[in-house]
Amino acid sequence: MTTGAAARVLDRLRERGETLAVAESLTGGLVAAGLTAVPGASDSFRGSVTAYATDLKRDVLGVDGALLDERGAVDADVAAGMAAGVRRVLGADWGASTTGVAGPAPQDGKPVGTVFVAVAGPDGGQKVAELRLNGDRADIRRESVRSLLELLSGELAENARAQDTEQNGGN
Repeated sequence: MTTGAAARVLDRLRERGETLAVAESLTGGLVAAGLTAVPGASDSFRGSVTAYATDLKRDVLGVDGALLDERGAVDADVAAGMAAGVRRVLGADWGASTTGVAGPAPQDGKPVGTVFVAVAGPDGGQKVAELRLNGDRADIRRESVRSLLELLSGELAENARAQDTEQNGGN
């Protein structure tokens, strides 16, 4: 289902000579599985961290502990911190992350279907999308993967356009 989106992301990364690392919470490795299902993924995909537990988000990915204590793990700034952290920890050009509530019960005061996906780029820029998803646990996780890959694809395209403009003297 996400193979097309994963292939597009990997093709763009390969064309640019760049790499990707992923930090996953609610998706539990589904993003990495989607990427590694594409032949040649190792050209651009460095690896992933499944930081399901909140302390791993802090201790492994470097997400601010005070932020986690104050807002919980399901938060836009946490998603951004996870993406930046995995980029740094795994030495990739791009970092991407998922965090949210797949169900069956709310978490940190957030309803089921609340998801944040984030991308951190080589220029230090970050983009976070907040999702309100419906369906069962599997549906929410699957749509989170799809949404992250689409966000990443869009950011890669946007970054490429910005680089082209810079290289052409702003014309």
